[in-house]
Amino acid sequence: MPDRAHVTSVEALESFRSSLIIYLSKARPTLEEVNASVQRTRGWLEGERRTYWENEFRRRSRALEEAQAAVFSSRLSKLREVSAAEQMAVRRAKRDLDEAEAKLRVVKQWNRVFDNRVDPLVKQMEKLHTVLANDMVKAVAYLKQAIDTLHNYAGVIPAPEAGAAPAEGSTTKDNQSPIANDQEGAAAAESGGPEPEGQP
Repeated sequence: MPDRAHVTSVEALESFRSSLIIYLSKARPTLEEVNASVQRTRGWLEGERRTYWENEFRRRSRALEEAQAAVFSSRLSKLREVSAAEQMAVRRAKRDLDEAEAKLRVVKQWNRVFDNRVDPLVKQMEKLHTVLANDMVKAVAYLKQAIDTLHNYAGVIPAPEAGAAPAEGSTTKDNQSPIANDQEGAAAAESGGPEPEGQP
């Protein structure tokens, strides 16, 4: 005997299809935004951030050189001693240069490891995007076809209504078909059976 579908609620299929469409309308743009964010971050590391800290490193190096030159000049001069402000300027310039050097080192390190860290996740995201853009779109269309088919099927074979006349060939209350009842009535008339009550 062939398998039969057991569908209890077409409305449940329609509700699921609607929810799936809403999910796709939100998930696909989100994945595209994440992918764009990855590209922006890569460009930021390779371009803007690296350029910024390279320029800062050069600028702060010059500032340190100038502060050290001022201290050196003061030491060579016998007219005055090195001031506390000049010594503080050297320490501050050295601290700023160390910061720029550390930041530039971090940026270069991230440039080296960024693709290795991100690419496996990006590939998984691209697979999910493919599923959403192809398989799930087909699933939505399939659900629509299934719902239409079930609606058509329900329209061809309506459920029996209460009080409806029995279909041709169906049995009466005494489990006899209408054809059998007619044959019995004809046989009784031919044999002179009891007349129906009342006169015509």
